[in-house]
Amino acid sequence: MAIRNIREYGEEVLTKKSKEVTEMTPRTRELIGDMLETMYEANGIGLAAPQVGILKRIVVIDTTGQDPYVLVNPRIVESSGEQTGQEGCLSVPGKCGIVTRPNYVKVVALDADMKPFELEATELLARAVCHELDHLDGHLYVEKVEGELQNVTYEEDEER
Repeated sequence: MAIRNIREYGEEVLTKKSKEVTEMTPRTRELIGDMLETMYEANGIGLAAPQVGILKRIVVIDTTGQDPYVLVNPRIVESSGEQTGQEGCLSVPGKCGIVTRPNYVKVVALDADMKPFELEATELLARAVCHELDHLDGHLYVEKVEGELQNVTYEEDEER
């Protein structure tokens, strides 16, 4: 596994729609491992393949630091409620902003073995799922920010 370079706001790859994954190849499996390692190294809670320059519909999420989710070809099939809170992004370093998202989402996806599963998420996990899936369609949270982007202070950055 290797740490990959995280693409930053303004890079064209972050504005493109990702392609479906049709089979789990050794290269794709290596990408997933690299994404997890890169996310942890950057102290993130989620990372989408476009953020490391790969236009595949793959995201990794770990809001607890103990049990990562790998979602291949994820789709939100249900959502409800509303939550408004601060969001940041590894591709927009040093910034955060207020974003409103669903408080509950149900996602269908494939795991790293291409087996289908459902994930029901609330609160922070729901926010992370919505945030990462936006990346797969070429969207960043900065498009949804209510008000201005804020600078992240050192303490806030440590919590992320």
